[in-house]
Amino acid sequence: MKNNASENYVIRKATIEDLDNIAQLEATCFPAAEAASKESFKKRLERYPDYFFLLFISGKLISMVNGLVTDTPDLQDEMYDDAGLHNPGGAWQMIFGVDTDPAYQRHGYAEATLHAFIDNAKKEGRKGVVLTCKDKLLHYYAKFGFENEGISSSTHGDVTWYQMRLVF
Repeated sequence: MKNNASENYVIRKATIEDLDNIAQLEATCFPAAEAASKESFKKRLERYPDYFFLLFISGKLISMVNGLVTDTPDLQDEMYDDAGLHNPGGAWQMIFGVDTDPAYQRHGYAEATLHAFIDNAKKEGRKGVVLTCKDKLLHYYAKFGFENEGISSSTHGDVTWYQMRLVF
């Protein structure tokens, strides 16, 4: 994978003060039926801020990866809205979204943020990482070692999702 990202970015974990920027980036990256609401992000940030990795350039939020930790091996729709399902000691790191400002896409910023998120899951001793994506992104996540497990049971946003898993 070629990483064109310049080295002038900072990746850090989120705080509640990032809420407005997070909600704005999500709304920019996903259709309304698929985007998480500001209130949903607020609940997530209150429960598991350490599982939001944010990439900034000159103070501007460019890319983010977020999700909860669970013992449940498959990503389920209720996880998106019920922050109480987060289990800090869980075996699996879920990814709910990989968002990158469209003006900064295809420059390696999502890749850098995703690598940091995956590395954190490894460091914490998880079994692996699970995400769902549309068919057009299967090849992208395969580059990171994710394996396509087929069509997910998710009906989130009335879209066909594929579950992908990276086992450590």
